[in-house]
Amino acid sequence: MVRVRSRRRARLRFPVSGARSTALALLLIASLRAVPAQARDGADEAEDWSILAPKAARSLLLDAAKSGGAWVVVGERGHVLRSTDEGQHWTQMRVPTRSMLCAITVGGSTTWAVGHDSRILSSEDEGRTWAQRYAAPEEERPLFDVWFADPDHGLAVGAYGLILATEDGGRTWQERPIGQADTHFYDVDAAADGTLYLSGEFGVCYRSDDGGQSWVELDTPYEGSFFGTLPLRDGAVLLFGLRGHLYRSENRGDDWTEVPTGTTASLLDGVETADGTVVLVGLSGAVLRSEDGGRHFVFEPREDRVGLAKVVETSRGLLLIGEHGVLAAERGASR
Repeated sequence: MVRVRSRRRARLRFPVSGARSTALALLLIASLRAVPAQARDGADEAEDWSILAPKAARSLLLDAAKSGGAWVVVGERGHVLRSTDEGQHWTQMRVPTRSMLCAITVGGSTTWAVGHDSRILSSEDEGRTWAQRYAAPEEERPLFDVWFADPDHGLAVGAYGLILATEDGGRTWQERPIGQADTHFYDVDAAADGTLYLSGEFGVCYRSDDGGQSWVELDTPYEGSFFGTLPLRDGAVLLFGLRGHLYRSENRGDDWTEVPTGTTASLLDGVETADGTVVLVGLSGAVLRSEDGGRHFVFEPREDRVGLAKVVETSRGLLLIGEHGVLAAERGASR
């Protein structure tokens, strides 16, 4: 049983229709439109394999991770693409699903991807070939993010309070519900000291000091959706989400200070680059930059207004990932 120590006495609740709209914002246009899956047993191979598409690199893509010597991105229709030249060229991989894949991470030597139909896939060869490890399409609860502490211990989080945990390298997954059963969880991130932050709807943000075995619900100053956290190297953490709301904490989320963003665009992801620059991205081409550890930001929207779901730093600069696929941005430039 997961233990939750709640510090929040009251919380504004929104109707389910509002909850669905925030999920739509998180994934740009990725609502619950997944292609129905055929596989009912997570251990079985899915019958529908992704279709190799010439323009897959310009389709809706949602997340990226570095796996060994390759960058791997995932997105709609089960699209998975690899690049071995820091994002200059991409090759689509064939995977056992056509469901939308929302997130990707690496645990040890295994690469993990999750998405609609509660589907969990894994690769043992840096994203070249994939196997299905779990699926529950009949529950209609997509997974939005995945995190691994080490090769054996991981969490996958998603819609309607879904948290799945594995302690055996993904061979089995068990539910670990916390808080309100209908809350969508959008993001799980780890700080350098191992602290976990879990963010979602209704102003929800949790903190865990034991790898997700127990959680403390943090008081936050906003009751809309939070789409992510960004733990920084100096120990501070940023919390961001709907309508450009952004907050910074220097004490692990016990207190928050609002940071003006200059935009009402929803913020979906962020990165702290090697030189200490903090970059946040989101809908409507939103790009924000900070040179002082996230205390102040400059709003630099893209001229094309393309929605951005992910930003990563490569040896060649930034990659911006979203509704037009993978876009390269030179260091210090958003366009």
